[in-house]
This record gives sequence, structure tokens and C-alpha cells, in this order.
Amino acid sequence: MAKQTIAVIGGGLMGAGIAQTFAAAGHRVTVCEPFDEVRATLIGRVRQGLAQVGDDPACTENIVATSDLVTAVQDASFVTEAAPEKLELKRSIFADLVAHAPRDAVLASNSSVMPIGSITEGLETAERMVGTHWWNPAALIPLVEVIQGERTSLETVDFTMRLLTSAGKKPAHVKKDVAGFVANRLQHALWREAISMVADGICDARTVDDCVKNSFGLRLAVLGPLENADLVGLDLTRDIHRTIIPELNRDAAPSELLDEMIKQGRLGFKSGEGFQRWSADEQAALRGRLVQHLVKARGRD
Repeated sequence: MAKQTIAVIGGGLMGAGIAQTFAAAGHRVTVCEPFDEVRATLIGRVRQGLAQVGDDPACTENIVATSDLVTAVQDASFVTEAAPEKLELKRSIFADLVAHAPRDAVLASNSSVMPIGSITEGLETAERMVGTHWWNPAALIPLVEVIQGERTSLETVDFTMRLLTSAGKKPAHVKKDVAGFVANRLQHALWREAISMVADGICDARTVDDCVKNSFGLRLAVLGPLENADLVGLDLTRDIHRTIIPELNRDAAPSELLDEMIKQGRLGFKSGEGFQRWSADEQAALRGRLVQHLVKARGRD
């Protein structure tokens, strides 16, 4: 793909990672960030991120930061917002993009769960609007889900998929605009069952995590769930499901255990205790192991 002019609305954690990814691929990137202190650190954070994954820190020369949205989007062929997960904020940003971005620019929203249709409802030119769910850390997780809204054109999906591929990503076309898309629906189905087992006293939290990391978690990178079903046989899969599916959690709301823990101030890393206790050193060590694992995986692509 020819080099594009990209605008990223928001220079926080995800916005910086998205800008880093496109800049490393040689695209020109303008980041619109309204907060001075965040904008002032953007290039430094991206430079650090580039060095961390083995890319040339000089790629930051492809990035410009501004506080003015009109300036950021005026020449863009692709615009993505990376604002907080607040529906009205995202709708407001998209209204501004419709008014100020070039008419032929693709307008994308980065959200982990929000359907693109809820953001674009009632806005003109929705055919050029698409959901793009980048995973954190954006520069290291290959997947970007590309969500086709009810009015999103196939041309918009195709351009977005090709652009992401040109930046080294593994885009996945989500053909129905549902909350959570594909990967988060799978992830949180697992989390619901994991939390339920702790709440029901089947095992403690560490045991849940150990069971995942030392069994099917090891093979997930090369063997997806439906590949696994084919591998063992659909007849065996059906027989297993007859026993286990009636036993799985079906709660339609968040677990009451989460409510109790939050009331106790057990919020996870931010409070030092969640399902487990976490010292500052333990938190840093886990984050470090995660980054090292993802960097090694990136090198095997």
C-alpha cells in the first residue's frame, strides 16, 4: 500500500501505540491530543516503545503532535479516534470528524466493546465509518478487529484491512456489529466462568490461572478453539458438551463476588490487592514478563 497520512485522535496509552505502529510502517501520523502534559510526552513515549520492540526510534520523525483537531485531520486518508470508552465523547468526536476530515477519509473508532453503530447512529457518511479494536499494548498485539457496521461499505472495510496489514497487523473482519466483537466475547466468557469457580469455592484464583497457563493456554497460540474441536473430532466435542455445558455459568450480570471485592477496596493492581495481593515489585515483574513474552512472539512472526 502507498504511504498514507494518518490522524489519531487521542495521545494516551492506546493512541500512542497506534501512532507508533503506523509511524514504524512509514506512514505519516498526526496525533491530536488536547492535554498539554500528555501531548508533551507523546514523542518520548513512542520513542521508548519503538526501542522496546526493536524498531528504529527515528521513526518518530513520522509523527507530529497538535492540540487542534482540524489541523490533525485536514489531509488525512484515515482517521482513528482513541478516546476513553465514553459513548457521548466518541459520538462528539465523530461529529467533528464528519465536519472537518476530507470527505473520502475513512473514519475509525477504537473501542474494546462498543458497536460502531452506536457511535455513528444519525451521522452522515456512515458508510465510511468502521470499528477497529486494537489490543493493548497496541504495538505488540498483532490482532486488530475490523468491525463492519450496518452501513459500513465493503470498500471501507477493504481499505482498513489493507492499511492495517501494511503496518504489520493481523486484521480480522467482524461481519456483524455486536458488543465485544469476537475476541473480547471469548475472553470474557472465560473470565465469567473463572470468577464463578472462585465464587463457588471450586478453587482459588491462583489455581484458576495456573490451570489456564499450564494447559490449554500453552497451545492457544497455534491451536484455536475450533481447530481444537476439529482435531479431537466433532463427535467427541458434542459428547463432552452434553456433560459440561449444562454445568457452566449462565449469569446475565457481573458476578456478585466482584461487587463485594470492589466494596472492600480490592481493585487489583491499582489498590495492591484483587483476587491476589500484588506488591509494586510483583506488579512490575508481571508486566515485564508480559512484554518480554510479546516481544519474543513478535520476532517469530
